[in-house]
Amino acid sequence: MKLLKSSPPWLFASLLTTIIVVGELTHDILGGFDRLALALGTSIVAEHVVSRLFAGRKGNTLSAYITGNSILVLTKPAAGLLWPFVMGPILAIVSKAALRYRGQHIWNPTNLSFAVLLLVAPGSMSILSHQWGNDWRLVVLLLGLGFLVVGKSGLMHVSGTYALAFSALAVVRAWMLGLPVLAELAPITGPMYMLFMFFMITDPRTIVRGKHGRVIVVLIIALVEMGIRLLDQVNWPLLDPLLTAPPIFALFLVGPIAKVLELRRQARAEVEAVPAPA
Repeated sequence: MKLLKSSPPWLFASLLTTIIVVGELTHDILGGFDRLALALGTSIVAEHVVSRLFAGRKGNTLSAYITGNSILVLTKPAAGLLWPFVMGPILAIVSKAALRYRGQHIWNPTNLSFAVLLLVAPGSMSILSHQWGNDWRLVVLLLGLGFLVVGKSGLMHVSGTYALAFSALAVVRAWMLGLPVLAELAPITGPMYMLFMFFMITDPRTIVRGKHGRVIVVLIIALVEMGIRLLDQVNWPLLDPLLTAPPIFALFLVGPIAKVLELRRQARAEVEAVPAPA
């Protein structure tokens, strides 16, 4: 019962920790404690240094914990490479201060960091590909915890819309490509999609306001993701890097545009609300 009474940040941190612990115990998703130390240590140090330099205040250690662990779990570099676990957190934390529009950062930091690393170092980087195997009890438990957390945080409409949209579009893809439906549905049950669905698209600082707007944006993200997944049916080699992580790049493309449009609309509304001089 204490978990249900926690603040949303602690709820999300608890969910992330659960996914990591379960993933490490069952599938060794961390890949080594040196990676854990680098990712978390870099994220926490970068958070406090950047916050002090740009805002003159202490950093948010809990936010750094979530960022560092998310990058740790998602990042799968080539054997022996450790630099992504340093550059990933630095990119994520610095982006919050450097890439801003009207005083707000417009990219989810982890999403931006991972997308950039995949684009600039495709030969060295890949995304988490583990699934939970055939243990559906584990899948149901983790998905249930995830939806419990987003529901407690008032974000069920975001994660729920994405889950439904992904599932519906997976059926469409299976029909279009002549593939088994379960094969197209399976990715959403894995740890990477859980991080995406419960953490990235629900980021309170970069998500648009209002339930209707959020639902529309999430539907667009799901549609763009489907479009990216279908790129392997056409010969457009310049876009092939997007195939390495369709949901990551869908959010990377759609999220900032939606946020900028919202901020511009808010600015116009504020100007129009100012009474004309007598």
